[in-house]
Amino acid sequence: MDPTSTARLGRTELSVTRLGLGTAPLGGLFDRVGDEAAEATVRRAWDLGLRLYDTAPLYGYGLAERRLGAGLAGRPRADYVLATKVGRMLVPAGSAGESAGQDVYVEESGLEPVFDYSYDATLRSIDDSLSRLGVDRIDVAHIHDPDEHFAEALAGSYRALAELRSQGVIGAVSAGMNQSAMLTRFAREADFDCFLLAGRYTLLDTSGLADLLPVAAERRISVVAGGVYNSGLLADPRPGAMFDYAPAPAELVDRALAVRAVCQRHGVPLKAAAIQFPLGHPAVASVVIGARSVAEIEENVAMFTHPIPEQLWSELKSEKLLAEEVPTP
Repeated sequence: MDPTSTARLGRTELSVTRLGLGTAPLGGLFDRVGDEAAEATVRRAWDLGLRLYDTAPLYGYGLAERRLGAGLAGRPRADYVLATKVGRMLVPAGSAGESAGQDVYVEESGLEPVFDYSYDATLRSIDDSLSRLGVDRIDVAHIHDPDEHFAEALAGSYRALAELRSQGVIGAVSAGMNQSAMLTRFAREADFDCFLLAGRYTLLDTSGLADLLPVAAERRISVVAGGVYNSGLLADPRPGAMFDYAPAPAELVDRALAVRAVCQRHGVPLKAAAIQFPLGHPAVASVVIGARSVAEIEENVAMFTHPIPEQLWSELKSEKLLAEEVPTP
């Protein structure tokens, strides 16, 4: 596949490259990165032709947004699509009554997140992100992980973002989650342009096919697939590997090993099959993949461009590792 080819994002005027850079690792996810390595990663992604960049205040509690902005500094703003998220406001560290943080980020930013999907907080969040990124426009705004906040997100964040879209301040309204059921509710109850679906349309978990993807295709809502390695299990399947940020159950490890064995028989790295698989569905416009170094983004692009014979997908189905109805690239 060509990572620099583009697809229209829903019914918007935005076009995204089929491969985009996710920036959670640039915020110090699981390990320190530092400004220099993070910015070099962004610059290398640019040189490789990627023009979709996805970030969030949560990632490194502001570090990822700041580092992404520094890496993109000087690039023509019209030449790339920039996505960030709302729903977690950043406040001075130690000041939050109830933090919405995650203990997976290991670098200090002096800030911490709190949940707030209100109308006013959403507007402030966009302004804060613009400041950290050093840009004057966000293209895509995702409502971030409103799992326990559906009503507030719809009445607050969605209303604010829809108004910003109508004013031309942002180009697309979205939500980003690790589940498909609530995204399907959003699709049915409001006017969304796209969704970021993390981990629920992968070689190990195709649950998004049961609800979200058919609705998205019907309503011309684009899906951006994230978490295609399921936190690492599809990158390096072994006992102790992570799945959705926790140690993978043994049955999932066995399944990932079986998928890898099929890939090996066809001379295809497991990562290549994992990163290309979601684009077999017509509702999926792009895959966003994280990277923390120049070497990682180069490997991601190599995996995305690796040839995959049709027989590989057929064998995964014959081995009952993919259901027959699952579309493949």
